[in-house]
Amino acid sequence: MSERLPRAGAIRLGLTLAAVTVLCALPFYLDAFWLRIGLFSMAAAVGAVGLGLLSGTAGQLSLGHAFFLAVGAYGYVWLAGEPGPGLPTAVAAVLAVLLAGAAGGIFSPVAGRVRGIYLGVATLALVFLGHHVLLTADSVTGGFNGRSVPPLELGGFSFSTDSELTLLGVPFGAEERLWYLGLALFAVTWFTARGLLRSRPGRALVALRDSETAAAVMGVNVSRYRSAAFVVSSMYAGLAGVMLALSFRRVVPDYFGLVLSVDYLAMIVIGGLGSVAGATAGAVFVTALPLLMTRYADQLPLVAAPGTTDGTVGPTEAARYLYGAAIVLILLFAPDGLHGLVRRLRARLRGRRAAPAPAGTTSPSRPPTSAARTKEPTP
Repeated sequence: MSERLPRAGAIRLGLTLAAVTVLCALPFYLDAFWLRIGLFSMAAAVGAVGLGLLSGTAGQLSLGHAFFLAVGAYGYVWLAGEPGPGLPTAVAAVLAVLLAGAAGGIFSPVAGRVRGIYLGVATLALVFLGHHVLLTADSVTGGFNGRSVPPLELGGFSFSTDSELTLLGVPFGAEERLWYLGLALFAVTWFTARGLLRSRPGRALVALRDSETAAAVMGVNVSRYRSAAFVVSSMYAGLAGVMLALSFRRVVPDYFGLVLSVDYLAMIVIGGLGSVAGATAGAVFVTALPLLMTRYADQLPLVAAPGTTDGTVGPTEAARYLYGAAIVLILLFAPDGLHGLVRRLRARLRGRRAAPAPAGTTSPSRPPTSAARTKEPTP
């Protein structure tokens, strides 16, 4: 057993390094369409990890995740653009994430006292309120038409096409540059979220989800941990909003509606509640499916090309039907999501690989309990 554990760790490290190498090499081989899918998926994964911490780990239902994504996206655009303070874009990105956390902190007293469907309805009000503000505050948000997104600059390096950059004969545009930024931010999200889940606050949140009474008896401050989970989830959503704004290059109010919040709930349910890897898998599935169906709509049966009005199902609606069906199947046959399904398959494969002992050998048997200690006769 002692030899098997280091070997498993070496295999896991090798697979991780191989995956990182492949991801870093993809911009040299993929065109802009596939890179955009990757950028949108990484941004969605960051937001899904935050919602997974809130709903899957802390057990708090939230339907207002789109509101905090909008705070992050529009906060960055206003802080870095004109009209606005015109701050350096890196500073604006950090302040936008903090602004989303502050918005979550303002709402956290409600999250600390309300739970379940009541918290879901309360957060639902944030989506409608935020959409109304985005449409009416023209001087900040640009109104219905939205605002263009200032490109991010770090140390004089611009994540845009303003300056020419060629690596190994491959021209690097905005998608290629943002790809590595997205990978770095997603890696930070991955390790911080996993560290949080394995820490004492993460175990307290799990105890809080399982039983509030038992958690309170063990010394967990229920209201405080609920509020903290909401703030952390809001900051992850703000970071996802900044990443989406940089990827889209223009933000409009209609994108940050109730449908986006429902999409994020679908991500964590399909991937697996309380799992960072599951939230990532669900985010990639829900984000990439409509984009792929839009591109290949003319090759799919029963799916109409975008823009047609003949009453047939469009690619976006067809994608929603498909991952709606996926949610039903997950709830029926794999309640712990894709992550739990993969974990069970991996355990089954490990069980099959365990070779039985040779027929001619006998395993050392433990001595019976009576041999360890002779029972004295009763006088």
